[in-house]
Amino acid sequence: MNAALVHRGPDEGSVDAFGRCVLGHRRLQVIDLETGSQPVANEAGDVVAVFNGELYNFRELRAGLSSHEVRGTGDTPVIPHLYEEHGVRFVERLSGMFALALWDAGRERLVLARDRVGKKPLVYARLADGSLAFASEVKALLQLPGLRREADPAQLDAYLALQYVPGGTGLAGIEKLPPGHVLVAEGGNVAVEPYAELGELGELEPRSDEEWLELVRAEVAAAVERRLVADVPLGALLSGGIDSSVVVALMARASSRPVRTFTVGFGEPRYDERAYARAVADRFRTDHTEVVLEPDVAATLPRLAEAYDEPHGDDAALPLYLICEAARREVTVALTGDGGDESFAGYERYLAHRLAGRLPRPGAGAAAKVLRSLSREPRSTATRAARFLETVAAPAAERYGRLMEVFPAALRAELWEPEFVPQPRSAAELLGAPDRPGIAGLQRLDVRTYLPGDLLLKADIASMAHSLELRSPLLDRQVLELGISLPDRLKLSGRRGKAALRRAFAADLPPEVAGRGKKGFGVPLSAWFRGELREPAADLLLDVRARQRGQIRPAAVKRLLDEHVSGRADHGHRLWCLVMLELWQRTWVEAARPAEAAAAAS
Repeated sequence: MNAALVHRGPDEGSVDAFGRCVLGHRRLQVIDLETGSQPVANEAGDVVAVFNGELYNFRELRAGLSSHEVRGTGDTPVIPHLYEEHGVRFVERLSGMFALALWDAGRERLVLARDRVGKKPLVYARLADGSLAFASEVKALLQLPGLRREADPAQLDAYLALQYVPGGTGLAGIEKLPPGHVLVAEGGNVAVEPYAELGELGELEPRSDEEWLELVRAEVAAAVERRLVADVPLGALLSGGIDSSVVVALMARASSRPVRTFTVGFGEPRYDERAYARAVADRFRTDHTEVVLEPDVAATLPRLAEAYDEPHGDDAALPLYLICEAARREVTVALTGDGGDESFAGYERYLAHRLAGRLPRPGAGAAAKVLRSLSREPRSTATRAARFLETVAAPAAERYGRLMEVFPAALRAELWEPEFVPQPRSAAELLGAPDRPGIAGLQRLDVRTYLPGDLLLKADIASMAHSLELRSPLLDRQVLELGISLPDRLKLSGRRGKAALRRAFAADLPPEVAGRGKKGFGVPLSAWFRGELREPAADLLLDVRARQRGQIRPAAVKRLLDEHVSGRADHGHRLWCLVMLELWQRTWVEAARPAEAAAAAS
């Protein structure tokens, strides 16, 4: 299990037995290089812990433990002592990104915990012999001979609906500890409970717009500074969008040396943002590196499948994986703009959802069909307008789910063999409903679902595959809670989101960056599946192995391929999701189990 996670911590590792509990750890050295080894223990040695991530308030925590002998100078050694002082609820005092395991030998109690938003992953399984196994990635659990490898039909259906598995791993019996939760195993019982809820500032006092913007400036700057603590080279991933540009601006302000920045681009201009990133790099005189991606996509796909041991269909994983590989040659830690859309309401779907509720439903569906017939290009004005009108036509409870769907339920019903998935669920059922009215409810819903299920999983796996630590200031607890608390007028302005972030930092950024609309980190999927991926995709999705599995109807897949290649429709994203699902099944579900592999080799 430990060997399967060397990429997460190539610098150091250990496996230690403590009675009934065995703790394994891989370490990426970032702070406290000399004395930061794990596991860590209390003075008596009967409370031990291993930890993945970073605590940004560890200095304050250490200061409050003056009666304890806390070794080293870093963050991890505070954990067993905090547990001694506060019990299981010690996790409430941790600020940062983390997954941790703690063993209390006296009580024979195991505690697992994960950070509030889910920056760091933590999966677990109950084995047939009654033992509990846990790890940072599924691939470590799959080393256990006693663990079944069985795809869960309901989770695979959710994956095709949303391009990720909400709250699951795709495999029956392997569960995820949810963000902001703690698991306690004691006396034969396993309990999973929340320890943190996403708070809001509330209406404590009336604030002017400028007072809100001053809060935004102060909290974002403080969050960036908290993430600059490192004893190894540190840089930033710069996309050219406003989120990462603000982070780089604040890094430059806080640093006495040029910030190292890394930007990825494609040869196709429509997907290339290097000019915007270069403008930011020039403004702040960063040590800037550009990586132009002209990947052999078919050859890179198996590498992605090896990294992503859960079904994951976000195509932005490919450029992120490759830019992390390039950045790791020069730095060990990189700051990113992840979380800006959730914290400051940057998604176009927030605007679409709000407008959809204000327009009459009659006729919207018919108008959408007309617009669909005018263009097959997914990013064209006609296609985007059609999708919006389809949202207007949907019942209010289904609108947000419709905006998030990759494969609608009706299309999934055509794809799945009915014996495998009898009744596909709607995206609205899978996601649940907002718990607040207005934009704040949509932000909170994304923080519960899309953020940990897709974006943070994508970022963690893509970076840690190359032993690169990513830090996200815009997902700082104070920043996130402030952003959700902002009045709607400081979230959406006209047709653009992130109004507060734009206004707060307009003077710091190049005008062409501050005024940009939302642009995703996309790749030319449509062209790839009509070009270099056309034959590899067909060979993969329609070969004997895929057909004999009895999950997806070959005729339905062939129809998607034919419609896409002929130009009658654009199924680029859907085909990507199908390809990644097929590769996941071959790599992780149907691969030889450790016991079988050992028997075959003997």
